[in-house]
Amino acid sequence: MPVFITDYVEKPNIESKVLSGRLTKEKKEAEVLLVWHQEITREYLSKFPNLKGVVRYGVGYDAIDLAAIRERNIYFCNTPDYGTDEVSDTVIGMIMMLTRGIHFYDQHSRNFKNKKWQENTINSLQRTSSLSLGVIGAGRIGGSIIRKAKAIGFKTSFYDPYKEPGYEKMLDTNRSLSLDEILKTSNIISVNTPLTPETKGMINKNFLDQMLIGSVLINAARGEILESLDILTEPLKQNLLLGVSLDVLPEEPPTNCELINAWKKNEDWIKGKLIINPHTSYYSKESYFEMRQKSAENAKRILENKEPLNKIVDKKK
Repeated sequence: MPVFITDYVEKPNIESKVLSGRLTKEKKEAEVLLVWHQEITREYLSKFPNLKGVVRYGVGYDAIDLAAIRERNIYFCNTPDYGTDEVSDTVIGMIMMLTRGIHFYDQHSRNFKNKKWQENTINSLQRTSSLSLGVIGAGRIGGSIIRKAKAIGFKTSFYDPYKEPGYEKMLDTNRSLSLDEILKTSNIISVNTPLTPETKGMINKNFLDQMLIGSVLINAARGEILESLDILTEPLKQNLLLGVSLDVLPEEPPTNCELINAWKKNEDWIKGKLIINPHTSYYSKESYFEMRQKSAENAKRILENKEPLNKIVDKKK
């Protein structure tokens, strides 16, 4: 009853310990797949005739063919709660870097050219308690961001049509009833939704046009929620956006375009306005261990014919 790790994990010491060594490199033997980046298609699944289930190491499952999973009548589970604090802490850090001008000041202090030092202030910066944070997608991570931002002093709200009525009372925050409303009333927008047909390309020109002038955009969810990097160029050039911070990109790593070239060269018009992380907001030593351990434990449950956790696709009895 072995488990097959599809990709990325080169030294499966954590998995081996949880599974008592029940790992295999033989596809025909595998009963459970542990998946990192591997695209799980109907064709890929056909190589594993004895599967009982598929477990994704992370949260997102846009590379998983759920229809093919259902056809095989096997479980599919993700691991949604391993890095909630890491991602929400990163978003809070990004917000503070941009709304307090920390990144901008750091960049511009490197090329100090006049006698004024302390007077080089960003005149548009506002007090934290004057700023409104709008969170699009108020699940585990979005909710954590709201709680932490409130503790700092931000006014907060969220838009999430899939959260039940009254959810805003649990978070002690405001609820926007439409995407348009939250874009037009928030100084900071943090996107924290899964990638679905509904959210793919959601951050487009119309989305940006509705944001307040001088606002901040954060995306630490999925790269393809942003239609393209190109649409950010003019809003940043014209100071319609104070700043943008991206943990995820439509293409990773990014291909050359005007925005990326300017960012790499640290051109004056983009200096201090754009922060890019290489899809790492989930990571700490603890979260990495927890993710692998929980995923392996869920695979073990499937091997032992126990009901797995975090089922996205259930197995028909």
